[in-house]
Amino acid sequence: MASIDTTVSHDNHAQPYGIMRWLTTTNHKDIGTMYLVFSLLMLLVGGLMALLIRAELFEPGLQVLDPARFNQMTTMHALVMIFGAVMPGFVGFANWQVPLMIGAPDMALPRLNNFSFWILPFAFTLLLGSLLTADGGPASGWTLYAPLSVQGGMGVDMTIFAIHMMGVSSILGAINIIVTIFNLRAPGMTLMKMPLFVWTWLITAFLLIAVMPVLAGAVTMLLTDRHFGTAFFDPGGGGDPVMFQHIFWFFGHPEVYIMILPAFGIISQIIPTFARKPLFGYDSMVFATAAIAFLSFAVWAHHMFTVGMPLAGELYFMYATMLIAVPTGVKIFNWVATMWRGAMTFETPMLFAVSVVFLFTIGGLSGLMLAIVPADFQYHDTYFVVAHFHYVLFSGAVMAMMGGAYYWLPKWTGHRYNETLGKWHFWLTAVFFNITFFPQHFLGLAGMPRRIPDYALQFTEFNMVSTIGAFGLGIAQLLFVYIVVRCIMGGARADARVWEGAEGLEWTLPSPPPAHTFTTPPKIA
Repeated sequence: MASIDTTVSHDNHAQPYGIMRWLTTTNHKDIGTMYLVFSLLMLLVGGLMALLIRAELFEPGLQVLDPARFNQMTTMHALVMIFGAVMPGFVGFANWQVPLMIGAPDMALPRLNNFSFWILPFAFTLLLGSLLTADGGPASGWTLYAPLSVQGGMGVDMTIFAIHMMGVSSILGAINIIVTIFNLRAPGMTLMKMPLFVWTWLITAFLLIAVMPVLAGAVTMLLTDRHFGTAFFDPGGGGDPVMFQHIFWFFGHPEVYIMILPAFGIISQIIPTFARKPLFGYDSMVFATAAIAFLSFAVWAHHMFTVGMPLAGELYFMYATMLIAVPTGVKIFNWVATMWRGAMTFETPMLFAVSVVFLFTIGGLSGLMLAIVPADFQYHDTYFVVAHFHYVLFSGAVMAMMGGAYYWLPKWTGHRYNETLGKWHFWLTAVFFNITFFPQHFLGLAGMPRRIPDYALQFTEFNMVSTIGAFGLGIAQLLFVYIVVRCIMGGARADARVWEGAEGLEWTLPSPPPAHTFTTPPKIA
């Protein structure tokens, strides 16, 4: 049977301009750009909410927010940062980089790609719009714990529908990434020859498909409790709020790794480039990533040690949580071994990468402290937990994204950014981040509960320091926006191989890459 040529030449297509280009595009580079811009916008919105929270906590008493609005801000800050800034940001990196790294002409399902992005602006309009309702937005923490979320107003319903839309977007994006990686790799690129960023995203995509439906189930049961007479979680009808926690955290703990594994991938691209050495222990990095993903399903209840679970359950979740530190430690060791005796230079991406290795390790160690059951009874729901997850998610995920942006921005735009300003941005971010969150460890150890708008006098000084750091951290990100916009507008021309030690297919293309790349697949030796 004769084969049919299904390829389409795009050379003579009239490319739509203006808003229609962005509404109708199926090009992975355009869609990646939209995800990254959306992520940056949500980072600024979520950051503004964080500054409102910190302004309220600058001194004891109620200054800026009443308690109800304060709870809404803490809830909304987390939802916007997790589902609006971190996850879409990494999907943006995947859209831009995965086809370039595996020698594919585009994502496998381009129209689905467009659809999965355009769900997000509507989802976040709904989510942020919940703050304008009579009762305000959700005020039960980003976990939406019942029975608080059973009792809220219309803002909770809007949040539930927004979460469904975000989940659909995430699942469609994950399917697209899996299909692309399995079917569109260049000839000769076996799975164990893929760049580590591609591996981390392949594993992350499977995690997304596995756990987003669990979250959808939990919030749907919540919706039926609120409006259709069920009592899954409402104790007034015989329901069990702890069951909500189990279902939520079965999604919530893999979700942490959904937000951190692509960051590990970015760091694993940057460090070998600026150490001018191949990544140490590539195979063990791949297996460690898979092990982390697998074990993430087995540790959910370590968030719930204080609910009164049996001793056997506490012991199991304690040891399982400690076990997950082993593959993470393998990654840290391999990054350090890659840098060891390398010809290292410290351009902005490398500064971010090294700081991620250092600061994320602090977050990992405080996570091990939280894994110890009797200690967790003391730490639980205090500012120690807030400090821990910001060391994981800000210095792990967000700073890795910033490093990745500096690493690939010259490739994407064709212009070099101002290296001096980039280093200023790094140092301001790193210093103010630690001023903001390191004191919160001590606040937590001294017993300050989280999610409270007012506090006892003995917590004042550390809260003042933390608030000053937060405003410095927020202002530093305006410099980041300026650097990115200025780089897009113009600057010194970037070569194809932007960085001297960079290896990989994306560095064989001109900077910026043309709209259609690898129409003839490259051969991998």
